[in-house]
Amino acid sequence: KMTASLEVSEVPFGALGGLFEQDDVEAADRVISAAAEPAGSFFPLPEENDFQQAFARHEEAKRAVAVNACGTALDLCMMVLDIKPGDEVITTPQTFICTATCASARGAKVVFADIDEQTQCLAPGEVEAKITPATKAIIPVHFAGRAADIDAFDAITKKTGIPVVYDAAHAVGTRLDGQPVGGRGKASCYSFQSNKNMTTLGEGGAVTSDDEDFAEAVRQRKTFGYVYGPKLRVVSTGFNYRMTKPQLAVGITQLAKIDRVNELKRNAMNWLNTLLNDIDEIITPGAFDDGHAAHLYVARIDSTKVGFCRDEFRKHLGDKYKVGTGMHYPVVWDWEAFDQIDHDRSDCPVAQRVCGEVVSLPVFPNTTEDELAYITQAIKQTIVDLKEA
Repeated sequence: KMTASLEVSEVPFGALGGLFEQDDVEAADRVISAAAEPAGSFFPLPEENDFQQAFARHEEAKRAVAVNACGTALDLCMMVLDIKPGDEVITTPQTFICTATCASARGAKVVFADIDEQTQCLAPGEVEAKITPATKAIIPVHFAGRAADIDAFDAITKKTGIPVVYDAAHAVGTRLDGQPVGGRGKASCYSFQSNKNMTTLGEGGAVTSDDEDFAEAVRQRKTFGYVYGPKLRVVSTGFNYRMTKPQLAVGITQLAKIDRVNELKRNAMNWLNTLLNDIDEIITPGAFDDGHAAHLYVARIDSTKVGFCRDEFRKHLGDKYKVGTGMHYPVVWDWEAFDQIDHDRSDCPVAQRVCGEVVSLPVFPNTTEDELAYITQAIKQTIVDLKEA
């Protein structure tokens, strides 16, 4: 038992997940300053090609297409796969809403399969049990930066022909068996939103694929259906889902530091694992190996060992000890939008329980060992306080 004399510090859960530094400021400033010149403009976009080539190299994919969000990336992939009413798309219940709503927006039924408790990624065996003749796509998530079981999903595609599109929003730099994951499956969809390990001025995303025809179809749809050449052609219905010139310029500088950011976060998260290891009531997320992109530190309150709930824990930790937390995620069908969305949530007991236990702790590239020690002490004292309440 601890005393209640812990000196209160403050460790917020920051809105910026990575590092935004002087080179990023200078990259944006160069573009904006050039646009302010008498003949300046925010077009054309040579930075787009530069960023796409650099991102494809980093993720070891043949093609990358820059878009304005990961949600947009997923929407485009559903369009190119021609997902439509009557189709079914299988995905995970532990995710941000757009992983599922990209399918329902096309009129498809969303089918949820359960997760693996250790990795919190979609479980391939559970997916196989949900496949029907109507299944037209599978969308696993590389949860928190840990690679999903890609080899098992490859085997499902080989057996059934069903394409797999990875939600890689958390996964810039994620590796499996030493290899980046960007070229696997039909495509991968990335996020550069503000709280990710790299950001393109708050929003942004990309689709990577080794299927060059698929990537080209995505590229056309994100740019009005344009095909560039001696004469501009419009060959399909398309939209304007481009990133802007300042975003692309900053994407290049952010990409250059993403491996450093990931390593800083991995080191801090592994140290927090060590510190929390002797707290029986906390389930730590497992080791952050070199293939883990370390986007989030998602611990769990062991509901079998405490008499209080996760929400009470988060509130007390924040109110009394000023440690900010996140929640990744409530089970996705709890959002009220799913009252109107056709979906199957059956047979997902692991996700239902785990989503009620998760709490994301504030670990960022510049989090100090003193802050990690304070987080640990505050968690220990919160457990004592709530047990005595």
